[in-house]
Amino acid sequence: MNSRNLQRTRARRQRGISIVEALVALVVIAVGMLGIAGLYLSSLQSSRSAKLRAQAVQLTGSIIDRIRANRDGATAYATATYGGVPAAQNCLTRRCTPAQLAQDDLAHWIEDITATLPGAARVTGVVQVTDRARPDSDNYVVRITWREANSDIDYTYTVSLNIENAPL
Repeated sequence: MNSRNLQRTRARRQRGISIVEALVALVVIAVGMLGIAGLYLSSLQSSRSAKLRAQAVQLTGSIIDRIRANRDGATAYATATYGGVPAAQNCLTRRCTPAQLAQDDLAHWIEDITATLPGAARVTGVVQVTDRARPDSDNYVVRITWREANSDIDYTYTVSLNIENAPL
């Protein structure tokens, strides 16, 4: 009879799980959930970074299109000419020279950059006109720099543009 009682006692003990097993399972699940939450946050940050880079590309394309549209004001697109802060010329309501239109374009472009990209105090937009001595083409370097939230790294998007001068 002893062996029968022993089997019954074992069977009773092995029903269900112990508290230690439940706590271990709970810890494993909690660590897994923390890992998933970390991946989710990393995904959100990467998504935001990609969105900001896409906006920088779009903003760079915007000033490039304005430069192409105003070929007579080509040299006036250099932001260094205005000390980096061109003034709006209100060319939508009055007639402007090509140089004034370039200054107006730059003023609105820089305004768009600071409104769109984060860290307005550190956002910069620079257009450099290079190699104007070449009669065949005009060369430009367009650079946008910004700093993302909770970051100490400045991100920069740079485009080098070569526009051929069409013969008259």
